[in-house]
Amino acid sequence: MEKERIRILQVSTSDGRGGAEKVAYNLHRAYRARGYPAWLAVGYKQTDDEHVLVIPNDACRGPWARFWARVGRMLNPFVGRVKGAGRLQQWISRGIGRPRRLWTLLQGHEDFDFPGTWRLLDLLPERPDIVHCHNLHGDYFDLRALPWLSRQVPVVLTLHDAWLLSGHCAHSFDCERWKTGCGQCPDLSIYPAVKRDATAYNWRRKRDIYAQSRLYVATPSRWLMRKVEQSILTPAVQEARVIPNGIDLSVFRTAADRRAVRAALGLPPDAKILLFAANGIRRSLWRDFEMMRAAVARVAERMGGQAVLFLALGDDAPPEHIGRATVQFVPYQKDPKVVARYYQAADVYVHAARADTFPNVVLEALACGTPVVATAVGGIPEQVGDGVTGFLVPPGDAEAMAAAVVALLADEALRKRFGENAAQEARKRFNLDRQVNEYIEWYQGIIERRNHSFPAC
Repeated sequence: MEKERIRILQVSTSDGRGGAEKVAYNLHRAYRARGYPAWLAVGYKQTDDEHVLVIPNDACRGPWARFWARVGRMLNPFVGRVKGAGRLQQWISRGIGRPRRLWTLLQGHEDFDFPGTWRLLDLLPERPDIVHCHNLHGDYFDLRALPWLSRQVPVVLTLHDAWLLSGHCAHSFDCERWKTGCGQCPDLSIYPAVKRDATAYNWRRKRDIYAQSRLYVATPSRWLMRKVEQSILTPAVQEARVIPNGIDLSVFRTAADRRAVRAALGLPPDAKILLFAANGIRRSLWRDFEMMRAAVARVAERMGGQAVLFLALGDDAPPEHIGRATVQFVPYQKDPKVVARYYQAADVYVHAARADTFPNVVLEALACGTPVVATAVGGIPEQVGDGVTGFLVPPGDAEAMAAAVVALLADEALRKRFGENAAQEARKRFNLDRQVNEYIEWYQGIIERRNHSFPAC
């Protein structure tokens, strides 16, 4: 099938900040750049991209809900500026405006009441040839529409976490009840949190939805695909592929002069700089900021008076001192070119995670030629070559992380070699063009096989 005939509709929570959202939006822009008719349908639009379409959930609701949604939107100017405005807005639009939703949440049931989902195929000027869904949690998508949608058009589903496999959580940590039916949940507060333990009901409802669906499932890591193979999603899978995330190597690349980059960012030229990037670092359930703090303190003690600066990119707070180290918080940076400069300025990228699937930030650091020291959880061991592009350490082990960081900081030749290996590995394995090629080739094969099985009358 010629590219002009492949009409691609992707579905994502937003076109904004999150890692999964960036993956979907980067693919969308790459498809458009190659001349494919491509659109991205989202629950919450952040950009002014005319080819990003909002799923019309509010417009598809009744008059009562629409009225209170309008009232809630009147608080938009105050959200983020007035304490409690955001919570009040949610109470008005999602509580008063949607009392059935409130009852659903109080029972511990996951909320699938998003009627705009059933209008997805009507959003485009012409019917898509394929629908590619990304994260389906985030209060915007009716999971019950999957059987219908997958009968209308081939549906590719890329998992970025394990929410589809469980009774509520995006990552289950050490709990494996998702394999057998959930229930008796050890932690209802894990995102997306639920009020009561109805996880067994939620699990069965998802299982029944998948049993009626036909899905083409992708994951960015083999680690997550192994979970899929043991899960309730398996009966729905027509084909499965592991397609690693890719990044834009024209943006995330090595710098010719690290000192010049530091000067441009106002960073000390001779300090040993460690970097960690994540939105809301200190509050993230998935990241172990306390482990990093403990590791940084140990690093500073062992560097013989050498200045150590720890940059926490993605949070806004006053500077801190941990022992002899300085912690400098850098607010979220929207421009990826600015983000790339921070990777280029750092000596080592550190990533302490409790749970992770295939973090883009690790790929970005590698592409910028920055060695990585990271916890060996989830799909991270598939990103970092232990002893080649960085070091892997056990989760929660601040001492092991500190020792690995010091080994790199104290040996310039080793750090340089690891950085060169990292950039080379990123070019070979984590190029956005490679990811786009793999998805396009898969789309073409899926459409051709479907047309062969169900020829037009």
